[in-house]
Amino acid sequence: MVAELNVEVAYAEPDQQVLIDVSLPSGATVADAIQRSAIINRFPQLDRDDLMLGVWGRPATAETILKDGDRVEIYRKLLLEPREARRQLADVGRTMRRKTPRGG
Repeated sequence: MVAELNVEVAYAEPDQQVLIDVSLPSGATVADAIQRSAIINRFPQLDRDDLMLGVWGRPATAETILKDGDRVEIYRKLLLEPREARRQLADVGRTMRRKTPRGG
């Protein structure tokens, strides 16, 4: 078992991405990584009690136990639900399209 974990805390705004490396004791949680990174101090609009979290793109909770090399991700709230975005596009006669065709 690794005595110390090295993890990364990631958060992105539309105009910037922040990655903070932190060292934590074995058995540390997502909440521990966020606290150690002090990312909440850099982005006061983040509500510590209402964060959408993930580890390597998979949903996580503040209590999720971390492994060495994990990346904790803090997600922004959606400005517009996908269903509402499609409805608004349909109202003006447009559709959401893929940038590349399926399968290649």
